[in-house]
Amino acid sequence: MDLVVEPRLLVEIGIVAIGLLVWFAAFWGLLYAMRPPVLLAPPATQDFGGAESPAVVSLITGRWELTEDAAESTFIDLAARRILEFRQPGNDPLQTTVHVRNEQPTGLNAYERMIFERVQSLMMHGVVPLTALTFRDAAQAQGWTKRLNAAIIADARSQGLSQRRFSSAMVAALTILAGIPAFAAGIAIFLHSRNGASFVAVIILWSALGIFAGKSRGERDTPAGRQAAVRWLGLKAFLRAHESFADLPPAAVAVWDRYLSYGDAVGATRVCAAVIDLGMGNRRRVWSSFGGTWHRIRVRYPSFWPRYGQKAARLTVKGFIALAIAAFIVRFNAIAFDFTPGSISSWVTLTVRVLILWPLLYGGYTLIGTLVDVLTPVTVTGEVVWVETWRTKTEGDDGPTIPVLHYLAIDSGTADRVVAWACPSEIVHRADIGDVITLTARRWTRRVVELRVDTSARTRSQTYGEDDTDALILRAMNAGAPALATAVRPTRVAAAELVTAEEAGRVLGRPVTLTGADRGVAVGPMTMAEFRAADGSALVVTVATGDAAELAIRAHRAGAAVPGVGEEAFASGQWAVARRGQTVISLEQRSAGAIHQPYLVWLLGLAVGRLT
Repeated sequence: MDLVVEPRLLVEIGIVAIGLLVWFAAFWGLLYAMRPPVLLAPPATQDFGGAESPAVVSLITGRWELTEDAAESTFIDLAARRILEFRQPGNDPLQTTVHVRNEQPTGLNAYERMIFERVQSLMMHGVVPLTALTFRDAAQAQGWTKRLNAAIIADARSQGLSQRRFSSAMVAALTILAGIPAFAAGIAIFLHSRNGASFVAVIILWSALGIFAGKSRGERDTPAGRQAAVRWLGLKAFLRAHESFADLPPAAVAVWDRYLSYGDAVGATRVCAAVIDLGMGNRRRVWSSFGGTWHRIRVRYPSFWPRYGQKAARLTVKGFIALAIAAFIVRFNAIAFDFTPGSISSWVTLTVRVLILWPLLYGGYTLIGTLVDVLTPVTVTGEVVWVETWRTKTEGDDGPTIPVLHYLAIDSGTADRVVAWACPSEIVHRADIGDVITLTARRWTRRVVELRVDTSARTRSQTYGEDDTDALILRAMNAGAPALATAVRPTRVAAAELVTAEEAGRVLGRPVTLTGADRGVAVGPMTMAEFRAADGSALVVTVATGDAAELAIRAHRAGAAVPGVGEEAFASGQWAVARRGQTVISLEQRSAGAIHQPYLVWLLGLAVGRLT
């Protein structure tokens, strides 16, 4: 096959290509230079970083990228400010209901007002389930989200914390620079046809590149924004170090106050992010606990290339068909494509002759890729973070729609960015979100061929034993000597090892020292440690095990439930208590000064997390 291209045509194409290359090099270089920086994490601090709203904090601590955390944290903050109220009647955070405490709140900004009105519009008899806040219409959700994000960005810009990634001067410079490829295209067309089409090409290409340059590319930092972000990242480090903070449900805002809303803003609240959905769910940024710590990963879903998810046999057939078409075209090339070169037909001739090569290249590429794919399978172990239907088929004209292929995203713990696999529907049902699985797949097509569940998803269950305290006493008395020995067996958990003097001092707001022995005082199944300050105020830590622990927890059930700490926890006034297994920890603040219950609950969570 004789592929002859006029040298003049190559020169004309080269002129256009060089002009476009110069402009796009400038564009991508500027885009890279104006990306938000990665800020170094400061020392952990429990102090709020400033007066910025949770939504703005979510923006500046997330590298100036808005996520669903901005709306979620604003929603929680309305409850922390006593405008809304969350009530969780059971152990499942999804059973939470939302109530309006202040029907005419003042001082709300634009996006806070949008979220409040969204909740208020769904109220029935003064209550709306948390799970009913999602949108039913995708277009409505998209429009609402755009308006909300615009209001948040406007607030951040008004405070000098954020700015357009491309300033007006940068857009103007790119627009002026777009004249290079535009005039290059005009010169190339003039040399080729020598008519007025060159002028039209200049105007069209210049305008298109100018519009492309002026399109929003997101937000970036400012000096004030970087300083504010660093302050809030200190709070993020503090909350991330709190082992049980990520497991707090929305109802915990009654105790944790604005710590919970700002914790959600900086991405430290896994449960709140999982159960709150304001129509902003993002399947591309999901939570994973693989490796022992909760973290977010970015998921990409391949769909552009036709090979993704295809069976090897199907691709093989496609490859041979493409080669057959290429052979047919080459065999009858003289008949089908005998063009006489000319000023107009030269472009068409070049295009057609390139298309002749396409089936040959596609067929060879597909057969080689399929062969390598089958011979080199890959085995991956990780936690399932997302399952979603990808492709479906309909049986008959009026038959049901049946899924045939699913997206299966797993976190293998090797990177914070993963690519979803294509899993056939007949095996995808074996795994659920949260399962740790091992799969065998083909890397080129990303098709899963085998799947095995190693560990089922963890479920949380709470068992409180008998509801009657008297029954507990009778059980200990009637069980004989073994039960009595268990009831008075000395505990191995030292109260003084669960709390440090520095942490106790944070609760009391003054330096303290541990009184008595280094490990505290032990009395049978209980240990106690007292941290006393110079003014006489003290924090008493008590640890009980066995039946004594169950009696202790029942004595404090009258307090307000504190979700997310241990297996059950309660707090009221100057005390907080939690149970984990057969061990109960209680904290009591003894002072005439102000009671800081959020600090007390914070310390309780730390102590529970240190139990082995």
